[in-house]
Amino acid sequence: MNGKIKSYPDTLIIITTLLLLGIGVVIVYSASAVLSAQKFDDQFFYAKRQLMWAVLGIISMFTMMNYDYHKLRRIAKPLLIICFLFLVAVAIPGIGSVRGGSRAWLGIGSFGIQPSEFAKLGIIIYFAYMLERTQDRISEFKRGLLPPLAIVVSAVGLIMLEPDLGQSVVLMGTAIIIIFAAGARGTHLLGLASLAIPAFVGLVVVAPYRLKRIFAFMDPWAYELDAGYHIIQSLYALGPGGLMGLGLGRSRQKFLYLPEPQTDFVFSILAEELGFIGGATVLLLFLLLVWRGLRTAITAPDTFGSLLAVGITGMIAVQVIINIGVVTGSMPVTGITLPLISYGGSSLTLMLTGIGILLNISRQTR
Repeated sequence: MNGKIKSYPDTLIIITTLLLLGIGVVIVYSASAVLSAQKFDDQFFYAKRQLMWAVLGIISMFTMMNYDYHKLRRIAKPLLIICFLFLVAVAIPGIGSVRGGSRAWLGIGSFGIQPSEFAKLGIIIYFAYMLERTQDRISEFKRGLLPPLAIVVSAVGLIMLEPDLGQSVVLMGTAIIIIFAAGARGTHLLGLASLAIPAFVGLVVVAPYRLKRIFAFMDPWAYELDAGYHIIQSLYALGPGGLMGLGLGRSRQKFLYLPEPQTDFVFSILAEELGFIGGATVLLLFLLLVWRGLRTAITAPDTFGSLLAVGITGMIAVQVIINIGVVTGSMPVTGITLPLISYGGSSLTLMLTGIGILLNISRQTR
């Protein structure tokens, strides 16, 4: 069955993706219009760029939909090496550029790429390739589980140098999902989780701003002008939205109250303008996308395709959970975009590229 396209792609994945993408372009314009006008004297500045990246992402998605995913085995190793080279390069002063307090970008001026986004997809592809070949010993800790863990921990370590806790959590969460799907023992993963908790506590303690975010998560109003500001302003957006919302374009929080409303907190503006119904609709679309992704993984013709589908679907699910958790005050604030909705060139195009791979797998399902 390898290499033979034998059916149409999953139509529901395509429809759901395009619906979320369309909602994203509209809500990015609405959320960013005031900020765009103030910073660039052009209320369409972010919207035009988002539309451009969406078009490029759609081209990439349909290209990968028609590119036999089995050929990705050939580039899995080189792709992993390139991802690590990018992660090292971005940490070098003068090469990596600082935005929002993190040295997480490579590029010139306002155009740039985020290597951590490439790393997520690159590691998914490599893990699918690697774990297919070593699945017979994945239940062994030393020979099966330790090698992929060493890779992802190394990548996370480089991303934390930026520092970017949000991307690190998404990458680690996605990697664990793939490793578990490949057949790793639950006891091994639980044992590693017990070790990861002290490590996480250590990361929080050594960085005072992270510790302050934990305190702000527990009582944001005690830090209302500092670490709790984002959470409070997000809740001020969610609350007035009610059932039906204030109406598209009528958000109050986008008038420079909620920082960067077009990226990490775009769902807050969406819920303020479109209400509970609008927010729930978006979450249901994501749930549908995850369901079809998991269905593709289950019916994939081989282990490589199954693990690829699990990884891409898991990446989407983890990112949605973290973003929604942050904007609703259910998790401490960490910077992570909402897939297909938030403004961002690297995240959007790479996400659509991953969905294109998922669609190609769906064309070859049993």
